[in-house]
Amino acid sequence: MPDALATPPPTDPLVLRYLEHVRVEKRLAARTLVLYTLDLDRLARHAAQAGVPLLQLQAAHIRRFVAQMHGSGRSGRGIALILSGWRGFFVWAARQGLTGHNPVQDVRAPKAPKPLPKALGVDDAVRLSDYAESGADPWLEARDIAMVELLYGCGLRVGELVGLDAAPGPDTERLGRGWIDLQGAEAHVLGKGSKRRSLPVGGAALQALQAWLQLRATPFAPGALDAALFVGQRGKRLSAQSVWLRLRQRSGQAGLTTPVHPHMLRHSFASHLLQSSGDLRAVQELLGHASITTTQVYTRLDYQHLAKVYDQAHPRARRK
Repeated sequence: MPDALATPPPTDPLVLRYLEHVRVEKRLAARTLVLYTLDLDRLARHAAQAGVPLLQLQAAHIRRFVAQMHGSGRSGRGIALILSGWRGFFVWAARQGLTGHNPVQDVRAPKAPKPLPKALGVDDAVRLSDYAESGADPWLEARDIAMVELLYGCGLRVGELVGLDAAPGPDTERLGRGWIDLQGAEAHVLGKGSKRRSLPVGGAALQALQAWLQLRATPFAPGALDAALFVGQRGKRLSAQSVWLRLRQRSGQAGLTTPVHPHMLRHSFASHLLQSSGDLRAVQELLGHASITTTQVYTRLDYQHLAKVYDQAHPRARRK
């Protein structure tokens, strides 16, 4: 960030008056005043280049300046901050009776592109699912394998995972919990908005769950174990933070270069399923999205995968 002493003073007298106003009235920090100075001097230079007096700028000029900044690589957030400063200048000018309009009033910064959710490649997801730590505590190992299988195999949110009970009880639904039905090979979960949905549990996840359930109660005295499917070493329901930490540790041990978090496995579930089936509606139902527009982000992931395959494999994609 530029230093206040190194910032040249603005050349436009109106800008100088406004900066003095905000310095006295708003008592801005020195670094904030530097940014105001730079942004308003930029506006004055734009106006001079356009051959228009500063107070006669119109919304079309401002939009052109925004397009130029965006084209030079400035982020939408950065442009929004600049526009906020410009808007304040014209509000002040109107209160001083210097202008009757605010050309920045209805101008908005470009929307920042939504980042794509991070998903593992199929090979990395399988490597994490198949990983078994040599010499590890069998109880912890069985639990962690079952968690990975459910997160990746069913696309569960971490809150849905830790909200599962080992079996349905009289208070399971009343307490807003889900459960596992091994006989029916289904997971019954409570998602966002207290919406329940049932998900198929695949063979690998079923096998991992059965192995975990055989060991789950062994370290504990009768009556000391929580009803939760996944518990910690004190027998209490595992927290979402604990799942994050265990998954991060496990992904590193499995040799993955990217630290994995639970939602990354949910994204991987959706992306890989969509790549294989192309059935967006089915993926929407499995994820529990209220709107299909939320699910459509995974079509972008799928397109990226296809584009990468094309670039690597098609003769016409190879550049000399």
